[in-house]
Amino acid sequence: MANFIAVPMKKCWEVEMAGPLRGFIQTTYPDYNIEDFNQALKDFDRLRSQMISKSMDRHESALDVLYRYHDQLVAIEAKLPIAENQIRINFKWQDAFDKETFFGGKNTLSISSAAYEKVCLLFNIAALQSQIGQLQNHESDEGLKMSAKMYQQAAGIYTYLSESVMSLVPQGTTPDLTTDTLTALQLLMLAHAQESYCLKAIADKMKDAVTAKLCNQCSDLYAEAMRQLQMYSIRELWPPNWISVTAGKQAAYHAMAEYHQAMVCQQNHAYGEEIARLQHAKELMQAAVTRGGKEVNFSEKMAKIQRALDSAEKDNNFIYHDKIPSRGNLDPIGKAPVAKAIPIASPMGSDFKDLFEKLVPLNVHQALMTHENKKEQVVQMAVGKLREQTQLMNSVLASLNLPASIEDFSGSDVPPSLMEKAQKVQSEGGINHIAQLMQDLPESLARNREILGEAIKLLDEEQASDDQLRQQFKERWTRTPSIKLTEPIRAEAAKYQGILDNAIKADGIVKAKYSENERAIKLLSNPGELKSALPSASPAAALKDSPTVKELRTLMQQVEAIKAERDAIEMEIKEQKCDMTSKFMAALAQDGAINEESLSAAELDRIYGPLQQQVQESCERQESIMINVERVNMDFCRQRDSNQSAAEREKILKELQSGYDAFRELKGNLEEGTKFYNDLTQLLVKFQNKVTDFCFARKTEKEDMMKDLQSSIANQKTAPTPAAPSYQQPRAPPARPPPPTLPATAQAPPSAPTQAPPSSSYSAPPQGPPTSAPSQAPSSGPPSQLPYPSQPGSQGPAYGAAPYSQPSPYPQYTPMPMPGGYNPYNPYMGHQQQGGYPQQYPQQGAPQYPQQGAPAYPQQGAPPYPQQGGPQYPPQYPPQQGEYPYPQQQWR
Repeated sequence: MANFIAVPMKKCWEVEMAGPLRGFIQTTYPDYNIEDFNQALKDFDRLRSQMISKSMDRHESALDVLYRYHDQLVAIEAKLPIAENQIRINFKWQDAFDKETFFGGKNTLSISSAAYEKVCLLFNIAALQSQIGQLQNHESDEGLKMSAKMYQQAAGIYTYLSESVMSLVPQGTTPDLTTDTLTALQLLMLAHAQESYCLKAIADKMKDAVTAKLCNQCSDLYAEAMRQLQMYSIRELWPPNWISVTAGKQAAYHAMAEYHQAMVCQQNHAYGEEIARLQHAKELMQAAVTRGGKEVNFSEKMAKIQRALDSAEKDNNFIYHDKIPSRGNLDPIGKAPVAKAIPIASPMGSDFKDLFEKLVPLNVHQALMTHENKKEQVVQMAVGKLREQTQLMNSVLASLNLPASIEDFSGSDVPPSLMEKAQKVQSEGGINHIAQLMQDLPESLARNREILGEAIKLLDEEQASDDQLRQQFKERWTRTPSIKLTEPIRAEAAKYQGILDNAIKADGIVKAKYSENERAIKLLSNPGELKSALPSASPAAALKDSPTVKELRTLMQQVEAIKAERDAIEMEIKEQKCDMTSKFMAALAQDGAINEESLSAAELDRIYGPLQQQVQESCERQESIMINVERVNMDFCRQRDSNQSAAEREKILKELQSGYDAFRELKGNLEEGTKFYNDLTQLLVKFQNKVTDFCFARKTEKEDMMKDLQSSIANQKTAPTPAAPSYQQPRAPPARPPPPTLPATAQAPPSAPTQAPPSSSYSAPPQGPPTSAPSQAPSSGPPSQLPYPSQPGSQGPAYGAAPYSQPSPYPQYTPMPMPGGYNPYNPYMGHQQQGGYPQQYPQQGAPQYPQQGAPAYPQQGAPPYPQQGGPQYPPQYPPQQGEYPYPQQQWR
């Protein structure tokens, strides 16, 4: 009886995954070397190809390939999200129950979603498990165990899919992935698993009470599966034999439950109940035979029940005489639900290894990026505060002409500190280096703006195309709108646009600062010209060793110490390491989520708290030192002799001091700006590539949808033709007049014509105008001549009349057979010939001529060419001009 059903598998098409995945890794995981993943990407592509090819093998080794691909899909879900707005890879799958037709095409669905790929893959895994279960030897113990295992695992997969397919694939699915379909398959697989246990119990000759309960539970499962299979929404989906097999087995296992329960009654000496149950079992098995037809063989079980019934009735009639109870008084049989849906294992394979184990999950990576941004903000705030205070201190010292004023006592030489600064400027490129950096900035900016503008243009064009098609096809255009799908991409574009706008403002500040200090930087770039550029002043040697100058020198040393200390603090801040990967991974494994804010705040405070305290103390010390510098410098200025040349010299020295500070600041800003633009260019190129891939994938998806829409429109059934109104209904033709009565002379045999018919199968009709001739009786003549009537109806019986009763004394004319070759002038070539005449088929565009009493079909004994006034047939070759008395056809 074992005839199990195998679920057909979904068909899928090859896709190229390495390219999109490589691009996403390069864009999203910039800290990783893409070369490290080349082999993993190739293996992943190869694994999917093996999954497609191995799906045809009904063996457990094929299941291992499908298991590995499924486990790999699950492993990359958190790392490489394949979706419409992330990694666009369109997976195309065909309906497993698709009854493909020539005109209807294939029922397929293509979605860029790893969840859709996983759902279809799980469906195929369960289908392959059902096929493996079907192929087992159900007469062996191992075969039944394997069959039960496969069907229970398939039931577990279909249960999971029926509960989660709507959330995994909200876009809609093919009919084989609807909730009703998956529920029916789950019940069917569970019934097959229970049947395997029933067969094993029967083979192992277990107690009849246990076997009866197993069979009764199997019957109930088949009943549930049959009800689900017959649902209106899906009943046309199944192969023709599924419902008949299910219905037959439902009745058969109910019969087997009654049979084994009857054996229990026999053991308990309840012979009347035994007979009642066997009678019921016989009726159920007969119903199983009727329902199952030729799909399942129930003859062995039927014979077994019949033998048991005959034996029980014989013993009861002759020995026990027990009363046979009615069927309604029989106790219900218990149930033993042994088959259970096995949940999906994780991982499904036994030796799974993640190909992308080096990559962290995307939410961990995003948490790390957020933490890195916060760390960068802390570093920038601390370093920025140090630099800001240092610049403030330098500007105050430059305005006081310190320390140059306490070094310039000769009045003609360049102060040592200024000469040292000029040499530094010259060694670092001087004004030429700054000018080159200033020239490169606009070019870098223009390049980045062009890349970003091109990416935004592609997005706008794609959205315009989508909106136009959505307006054209209305609700048939079912894909996700571009305006919704591109929200994160446009947000990223807006972020880059804001970055460029801020960079433009910063470039303006840098240009203004360069213009303000250009003259001083030029002087510092050429130390040999500094002495000539400084005006001479009278010496003030008396102040060289004064207490005021000594105090100023001490304060200048403290200023230099603060600068050196700040350089060390800044270096320490920048070199601090703060790796949160292990902590984020542990939090994800423990809680299933990452509280990045609290974890990052605690770690950043632990690492950067002491350094921030050092920055604050340095700023407080600077404030105290600068107050003392301003106080002592005022005393120094009062003690120093002042004249016009000294004031001019001091002014230029201040400008040179400010120029040096400006050079240092400009050089740092421009180099950082150049690096910023170069780094931004790489990011924008990756962004442009992502936009290009997105637009290309949307274009491919658009073309596929257009083909499907065109196919559906072409195959759409048109509305039925409306009934014509009554006044347009065709009228009945007038009644045909009775045939004329022939005169007595016409009853004699017709005389032959004076000339014999030509040897050719065709003779031209007589020329002349198409006028009707008077009816003539056939003249007598030699027997070799046959009459050829010139008017229809003048010879032979009319249409519908009986043929001549007397035999003709003349030999019957037999027309020559039509030529078998191709005749381009014969429109009837290839049609069935009847009596030497082509059948009458109306020719579109052929001239129609009035018929004067002519019959609609060739008459008995008529010659094989059209008669004057009779039905006209196209000739078999181009006629000669004037050959026919009616208008000639235009031959080409």
